[in-house]
Amino acid sequence: MRTTNISAPSVANYAVLAIAGLLLIAGCENSKQEARQVEPRLVMAARVLDTSGLLERTFPGRAKASQQVNLSFRVSGPLITLPVVVGDRVKAGDVLARIDPNDFQARLDTLQGELDTAQAQAILSQKEYERGIEIDAKGTGLISKSEVDKRRGARDRSKAQVQALTASVKLAQDNLSYTELKAPFDGTVVATYVDNFEDVLAKQPIVRLLNPTRIELDISVPESLIGYAPYVEEVSVSFDALPGKEIKAAIKEIGSEASEATRTYPVTLVMNQPEGAEILPGMAGRASIVSRPPADSALLGIEIPATAVFSGDDADKSFVWVVDEASKTLSRREVQIGKLAQFGVLIKDGLKPGEWIVVKGVHSVEEGQLVRILDVAKADKPS
Repeated sequence: MRTTNISAPSVANYAVLAIAGLLLIAGCENSKQEARQVEPRLVMAARVLDTSGLLERTFPGRAKASQQVNLSFRVSGPLITLPVVVGDRVKAGDVLARIDPNDFQARLDTLQGELDTAQAQAILSQKEYERGIEIDAKGTGLISKSEVDKRRGARDRSKAQVQALTASVKLAQDNLSYTELKAPFDGTVVATYVDNFEDVLAKQPIVRLLNPTRIELDISVPESLIGYAPYVEEVSVSFDALPGKEIKAAIKEIGSEASEATRTYPVTLVMNQPEGAEILPGMAGRASIVSRPPADSALLGIEIPATAVFSGDDADKSFVWVVDEASKTLSRREVQIGKLAQFGVLIKDGLKPGEWIVVKGVHSVEEGQLVRILDVAKADKPS
């Protein structure tokens, strides 16, 4: 059997080659690792906007007449007059409908007669009582104390009867006046709910009247923005149905309680009808409200997303990641937090308008890291 001998130099050569291969593989891995380390990381970032204290917001709303009401009678009865139709313009005090007044007039006449009788009886009772007092004062014994008390009681009952009937007569007079339905303000009839000669009930809607000369717009303002109300400088309203028209408006009323469902406050704006156009109730509109809080107001600051702020090792301090546009590297910066805002938080100090900050994934990046900016404002837009 032949045996093949491998010389020492051959073994050494194989060892050198193996070591060289291992070094080559390690070098490749290091090169890949270094490449991964220097490859910029994509981060969601946003540019800090310029804030000058002038704040403008737009709110949707729907128009309605400043005066509008469903009119109804306070009494029931057969309708005998309905002189208006939809579209009629009326003046305050005009009669819009009338109920047959005969029964109400008869009731008033009856009560008035009873009142006249009671007043006459009250005068007689008063005189009888005064006469009894005079006789008793003379001490002649011609009238007893009980008789004087009896006459006093009769006088008091007569007075009470007069007071009760006076109130009844007043009610009957009011009911008679309620048989006429009058316009409470100048306006336009926009609906009628009954026909003439129907029997109608008290509080049943008869006519809808509105005054379109002034228009209101109801909007909902988030509780995070309602604090700007005292600093409103300008309010304007536009309507899709009236392109190119900007109507000046004013705040008429602010609700004192926020909606539990939406956490918004109801705000009513009021405006005059514009020249050359007409705003109809029900039109959809948008209110643009401009406010300017004072320089020292807690409402002012740079608004950034709440997700951009983190605390780091010190829970009492707040930080953001700022992207250096030249080197595309990150640096941690301390900021002073203000009030909560509509879309995040207000930064009172630590940031300048125009700077880029990381707004998402702040806990997965580090100081000095090389990054690529993905503008969150563009990324969030639908394609």
